[in-house]
Amino acid sequence: MLIVRDARAEDMAAVAEIYQREVREGLATFEEEPPQEAEMARRWRSLVGDGFAYVVAERDGVVVGYAYVGPYRPRPAYRFCVESTVYVRKQARGSGVGRALVARLLEVCEAGPWRQIVAVIGDSDNAASIGLHAALGFEHRGVMRGVGFKLGRWVDTVVMQRALGDGDAELPN
Repeated sequence: MLIVRDARAEDMAAVAEIYQREVREGLATFEEEPPQEAEMARRWRSLVGDGFAYVVAERDGVVVGYAYVGPYRPRPAYRFCVESTVYVRKQARGSGVGRALVARLLEVCEAGPWRQIVAVIGDSDNAASIGLHAALGFEHRGVMRGVGFKLGRWVDTVVMQRALGDGDAELPN
């Protein structure tokens, strides 16, 4: 059974392990030096401390994925927009973990002050992530060609966006 819940300090070892593999082997992140558990814990504390959602998916007591939202950009005009991030353990991909994580983020964000959520997906060949986001209502906004260079090749990013609540149809409170 898959359980999606708020992340806790004791999850950070598993979160770091999942992310470190992606940093070393994947194109979903453009980070090139795998951060250690302490750094991942610092990032988690910072996001949660600022009121952002950070969740993990657990199956049979093992963390198989995580997701969070954070500020889209630092300037005040972007305060109603968040950027989502999701990573799933390689062995658990294709089993609904990513969908459950992003769906939970959307629930939390819909209840918050934000009006837009953006996904910046590393690698335009990442059909699984692009499809996942599209299935959850994200719309394709564009491809930035060759903006990253990792693992010996140029890598695109795909930008997808979804309105939260009333989106831009109403002014914020």
